[in-house]
Amino acid sequence: MGVLLSVGLAARVPMTAMGMSLTLHVLETLKLGYTAAGAVTAASTIGMAAGSPLAGRCVDRYGLRPVLFVTTVAQAVFWSCAWALPYPVLIVAAAVAGLLALPVFGVIRQCLAAMVPLEQRRTAFSFDSMFVEVSYMTGPALAVLGITAFGSGATMAAIAIGTTGAGVGLLLLDPPTRSAAELEEREVKVPRRVWVTPRLVALLGTAAAATFVLTATELAMVGTMKGSGYTGWIGLAIGIWCLYSLMGGFLYGMLSRGFSPLVLIGLMGLLTVPVMLVSGGWWWLVLALLPAGLLCAPALTSTVETLTRWVPAAARGEAMGLHGTALLIGGAASAPIAGKVIDLYGAPWAFAVAGLLGVVMVLVALPFWRRGTKPAPAPGDAVKVPEGSAAS
Repeated sequence: MGVLLSVGLAARVPMTAMGMSLTLHVLETLKLGYTAAGAVTAASTIGMAAGSPLAGRCVDRYGLRPVLFVTTVAQAVFWSCAWALPYPVLIVAAAVAGLLALPVFGVIRQCLAAMVPLEQRRTAFSFDSMFVEVSYMTGPALAVLGITAFGSGATMAAIAIGTTGAGVGLLLLDPPTRSAAELEEREVKVPRRVWVTPRLVALLGTAAAATFVLTATELAMVGTMKGSGYTGWIGLAIGIWCLYSLMGGFLYGMLSRGFSPLVLIGLMGLLTVPVMLVSGGWWWLVLALLPAGLLCAPALTSTVETLTRWVPAAARGEAMGLHGTALLIGGAASAPIAGKVIDLYGAPWAFAVAGLLGVVMVLVALPFWRRGTKPAPAPGDAVKVPEGSAAS
């Protein structure tokens, strides 16, 4: 498991640098505005949102290696030449590259679910969330440093080398996507309507709510500190906030039992709302974010852990892809909403909107939580499929 998590961290760092690299390339190298930069990153994000469940479904059907080979080649081609593309071509190419993105996030979690017994998955997914946090602390910063010091061409070449190396590393490691017990079972195609239930959709909605709260909180921090004259301390403040999440993930992984995503995400939202009342130095703002910050990694961990219990192994890859899409949608939706709130009412109100919308999503999901199918059957249990139904 340690090797898989280490390879996952090495693979995620260049991936978390991609959005910032595209943005700064359009702004600094192509000398275009923020709208043009936003259009490129939006095209990439839309492609990733569509491609994540598609890649997961292909992993379920054809295995891990063919998917890794195709996506690794696609990323190597795009990032080795993206710096030289004219802007209209760059938008289209970014969307295609997003569609064929290396499915690192979903694959690592899918393989962890296969390698780790059910009772130890909380700890494994907690460590994975901590590694994700480290990658987001590292990747964008390296992208800024690279483009500032060496330019877009060198930075994008480094991303091409990093993603290619990550893909090759995963190909060589070839981690299992199903446990030994699951592989011994008779192959049963499970129709999507069997496991995509209202309850699962509610779970994906709460996952999106979690990233909505986190992204909006980050924007609110930036807006509040800029408005108070503490722009130079923004990087440190966000770094400390990320450390809170790391601490929370470590503590959550040590617990003997976990909590429902509804509880963790609802609490994270509620504890974010009072931050709008903080005034004074930037350190008070950072201190006020401690309770909600500790819940960041546990909240995301709980959504993955719950997903692996609800979805059969034969559909786990596609389900992880849908989970990744939900996270992307939540983060993408929060930026314009939080930005509009900051423009109209001021940055502190963005904390309130972020937290309250997270709580509202949890309340919407609550009626569906205990509906739907039973948890995914354990290895050896029969999977009941309605007669005459075909895999969708």
